Amino acid sequence: MSTRTSPGTARTNLAFALITAAALTLTACAGGEPTTAPAGASGAPGAAKGALPTEDVVSGVKKNEAAAKLLPADVRQRGSFTIASSVATPPSSAYLPDGKTVVGVDADFAGAVAKALGLELKREVVGFEAILPALGSGKYDVGTGNFGVTEERRKTIDFVTYINDGQGFATRADSPLKAVTDLTQLCGLKVATGAGTTFERTLEKNKGRCAEAGKQPYEVNVFSETGAVWMALQQGRSDVVMNTINGVRYAVTQQKNVKFLNEYRRLDVGFAFRKGTPLAPAFQAAVNGLKADGTYDRILKKWGVTASGIARSQITPPELPAPKK
Repeated sequence: MSTRTSPGTARTNLAFALITAAALTLTACAGGEPTTAPAGASGAPGAAKGALPTEDVVSGVKKNEAAAKLLPADVRQRGSFTIASSVATPPSSAYLPDGKTVVGVDADFAGAVAKALGLELKREVVGFEAILPALGSGKYDVGTGNFGVTEERRKTIDFVTYINDGQGFATRADSPLKAVTDLTQLCGLKVATGAGTTFERTLEKNKGRCAEAGKQPYEVNVFSETGAVWMALQQGRSDVVMNTINGVRYAVTQQKNVKFLNEYRRLDVGFAFRKGTPLAPAFQAAVNGLKADGTYDRILKKWGVTASGIARSQITPPELPAPKK
């Protein structure tokens, strides 16, 4: 099921914007596409102290004939693909002040792949937790939401990788925490994270470590909106935030009195498809073509995530090993 930005969501996002800074007037970014989200969502998490980058890295992409030939005949005939996108925080994804245009790493890669394949991109903003089930039902062709490749997801979802991101931690500036290299360091604390994410699963899976260490368990506070995650930290209702590495690094630059702790683990991130999709080879060839023509590096540089580059796109690779602690 798709989700639209509700008044309650807009209020949550506005509160986040007030925490981070007054909303700015941002200019449109190349690769941004209008979505079904209604106007009035200008308080989305993308509103930040520093203006988002506006370099056009998509419009000059040429059609990759070899990649386009790998498309299924029905997709070539209709000339488009549908994409379900979760919008959270920069640099992965954000709204412009119009409340409709989605920008970020995900949007630029989706836009560039569409250009390379000679297809029109039709985007709908969908709640993060709803995207993968919707792909399985055939409602959308592809999903984006900084989806990390995990063994659990590989059972029902195919991926075409385009960056490497993962899991990171942040906390308030006055916290004694320096880094979270062992999850038992969280024992007795309240950890805020997003619903339906690898972060939530990692935290829930490892809760028992505190009891084994003779310590009080940590509490997992789950939120559907990224803005609410950071609000809980700022208001002292949570002690630590666990989110994407790139998202946490960006967020701490936009807020006072918070600090980045560390990367906990890396995961490959990719376009998500229903299992067995015939679209994967074409998308993989398109991403690798973007690497060859320099567009790939330009997207990473634009969003300040060059450390997230991958050597080549893969189709549903094995999950990268998790830390033993």
